[in-house]
Amino acid sequence: MSIWVTRSFFLLLSTTAGYAISQQPALFEEGQIVGGVYGLVVGFGFGWLLIAVDEMLKGFSLRAFSAATFGLMLGLLVAWMVDQSQLFHYVKPEVVWAIRLSLFLAFGYIGMTLAMRSNKEDFALIIPYVRLVAKNQPENMFILDTSIIIDGRIRELIESRFMEGIIVIPRFVLNAVHKVADSEDTSRQTRGRHGLELLSDLQKNPIVEVKIHESNEALNEADDDMQLIHLARTIGGKIYTNDYNLSKIAEVQGVSYVHLNELANALKPVILPGEILEVQIVKQGKDQNQGIGYLQDGSMVVVNRAAEMIGKMAEVQVISLHKTAAGLMVFAEARKHNQTVLDLNNGK
Repeated sequence: MSIWVTRSFFLLLSTTAGYAISQQPALFEEGQIVGGVYGLVVGFGFGWLLIAVDEMLKGFSLRAFSAATFGLMLGLLVAWMVDQSQLFHYVKPEVVWAIRLSLFLAFGYIGMTLAMRSNKEDFALIIPYVRLVAKNQPENMFILDTSIIIDGRIRELIESRFMEGIIVIPRFVLNAVHKVADSEDTSRQTRGRHGLELLSDLQKNPIVEVKIHESNEALNEADDDMQLIHLARTIGGKIYTNDYNLSKIAEVQGVSYVHLNELANALKPVILPGEILEVQIVKQGKDQNQGIGYLQDGSMVVVNRAAEMIGKMAEVQVISLHKTAAGLMVFAEARKHNQTVLDLNNGK
């Protein structure tokens, strides 16, 4: 209701202003009565026109208005530069005004539409490394490197809503993934194509927004790790990687990062000596009468007295644990007493 009170007051002011302007003798020579009526009508109509425009712009944000203004100014600047270039010096004077009018209208319109279609990251092309972010609405920026894209597990993190925000893919990282996909090595080619499919799926995911960030020309000579570090510092993003060296460089330089393998190890269930587990024995171990199995998280289980249980589920008791660079290794003993063994091959 308050908006209509404001509009009514504005309409009254517009009508009064129209009447006041009409009382100027230089504007109306036929008399004050005719000029007064004309001024009231024009003022009232002008007020209603602005109210109609306001109603049509309902939902038009301040950011969109700022972008449109910026685009208009940029378009008019380009039009003025073209006009000052003496390009139309030999054109007949009677048509120059039409060309100039068309020039300013065209570039003004193009500038406004391009600015309104753009996003906040696109302004970095004009003002390098300046981002327009509201203080009360911080955005999470996740920078992915080549190793994390090829790995593919980032998809589960996003679908589980552990990551919500903007996924930033530097152009040189995208090129590196493309190069892996074109590799002659079948294994690398498969992983590279899987990475490209992952990026395509992420672009369709409503949980996150994917942005391709163009490389800074000043850093083209630097290696990929340093470019990632510089980009993370510039936009305030967090690097996601499986590269041990990159994570250590980021740690030394104070850049926020997540090493996915370290995260996966931290989320593995806690196993204690003496705990009873059920694992499938899949192959022979290095030592005699030793079997090898794996937990659901990929941890290797070395089971003593389990060589004859290959291909079967066995109940084992944890003896000790050993952490390695590849992950957790579990040493266990097969339980012979009161043990139920299930043959997976014949269902017995």
